[in-house]
Amino acid sequence: MKILVFGRSGQVASELQRQAAARGIAIEALGRSEADLTNATMCSERVRESDSDVVINAAAYTAVDKAEDESDLARLINADAPGAMARAAAARGVPFLHVSTDYVFDGSGDMQRTTEDPTGPLSVYGTTKLAGEHQVAEAGGWHAILRTSWVFSAHGNNFVKTMLRLAESRDQLSIVADQVGGPTPAADIASTLLTMAQNGPRVEGGLFHYSGAPDASWADFAREIFLQAGLATSVEDIPTSAYPTPAARPGNSRMDCSRLEKIHGIPRPDWKAGLADVLAQLGQIKAPSSKG
Repeated sequence: MKILVFGRSGQVASELQRQAAARGIAIEALGRSEADLTNATMCSERVRESDSDVVINAAAYTAVDKAEDESDLARLINADAPGAMARAAAARGVPFLHVSTDYVFDGSGDMQRTTEDPTGPLSVYGTTKLAGEHQVAEAGGWHAILRTSWVFSAHGNNFVKTMLRLAESRDQLSIVADQVGGPTPAADIASTLLTMAQNGPRVEGGLFHYSGAPDASWADFAREIFLQAGLATSVEDIPTSAYPTPAARPGNSRMDCSRLEKIHGIPRPDWKAGLADVLAQLGQIKAPSSKG
C-alpha cells in the first residue's frame, strides 16, 4: 500500500512517516514546497498525479488565535484545500482520510459529544475546520473524517513541550481548569489513521471521534506532565476568564469515540501512557519498559 500524505513535519504527519514502514506501507509526504495548501488547484493536481492507494490530509492551519485575524488564509488551508484533495481522490476512486478537531463544537454542557450531535464552532479556526469537513463529505468519494483533540507528541509545538519549557523557570503555573477534553498522543492518531487506511472502503466511512482517556482539564494534564517528569512545579487552577485569548475555546471537548471502536475496533488511547512515551523521547524520563 502507498499513501499520499499532505503534511511532513507536523505532529501527526511525522508519526505517520515513523510508523508506516513497520506496517509495510509506503508514504509520500508532501511538505510546503511540494504542496502549497493555499493553492487548492495545486493540491488537487498532487492527488491526480499520484499513484497512491489512499490520501491522508494531516496538514492544517492550527494557529487558533492568529486565525481570528487571518480568516481568509485559514479557510484556504482548512476548507478549500482539503475539499480539493477530496474531490480529486473521489475522481481517482481512492479513499480520503482527513483530520479534524473538537473545535467544531460550541463546548457547552458536560456530556461527551457524538458524531451526530450538532456543531457550533466558537472561533474562526473551528469554523474553517467545519467548512473543511463539509467540503470533504460533499466530494462524493469514500472518506473518513477523524475529529481529535489536544494533540501532543515529541514533535512540533504542543502543550507538553510548553509546560516543560515554562517549568524550567517557574515553580508554579496557573492553568485553566474549566476546559475539559481528551489529550491525544499523535502516535495513536497516526496508528489509527493507518488502520483506517488499511480497512478502507470495506467498512463504513464518515465521521469518527478519537481522543485520549480519561477526560481531563488542562490543569490536570499539566499536573500529570510534571508528575511523570519528576518536576516540582505546582499547578494553580484558574478559570478560562482569568486567561483571555483572542479565540474562544470550547469548555467541553469531551467526545464519544464509540463509533470508531465499533467499526474499526480502536478504543480510546491511554494518554498517560502516551505521555510517558513522549517524555522518554524528549529525554525527560527513561523509556517505559512496556505499554499497558
